[in-house]
Amino acid sequence: MLSLQELSDRIEIQDLLVRYAHAVDTREWKLFAELFTEDAVVDYTAFGGPRGTVEEVTAFLSSVLPMFSATQHLVANSAVTLDGDRATARTMCHNPMALPGEEGEAGLLLCGLWYVDELVRTPDGWKLRRRSEDKAYSIVLKPPEA
Repeated sequence: MLSLQELSDRIEIQDLLVRYAHAVDTREWKLFAELFTEDAVVDYTAFGGPRGTVEEVTAFLSSVLPMFSATQHLVANSAVTLDGDRATARTMCHNPMALPGEEGEAGLLLCGLWYVDELVRTPDGWKLRRRSEDKAYSIVLKPPEA
């Protein structure tokens, strides 16, 4: 049986993962930065992105995401392991990203991945210390030719 602290920790971690998805999809970079520790390392190399600090990754995301007219991160099936003030998580993500097209026709980039996280409890709550991605797939769908 889970203790009240374990239940609280799991809910707080799940909320953190959802806030991450929200921050990226809405381009709220201040919120994005608040989800990580100051010494966090973020590794997006599985999809050709950078590995670096939160500031470096924020610069990358803010430069590439404008090429998509919309993104939507769906995070689910989190496997969280708690160890006192530390935790690990592996979370499934389905991420469709709308590609602008000519004459109103758009394509869709579908990305499937797992986030692999190391988290720590801080005075401000749970934060991500390390985040990397395990790639499952990426597929570009284009509208049918007329």
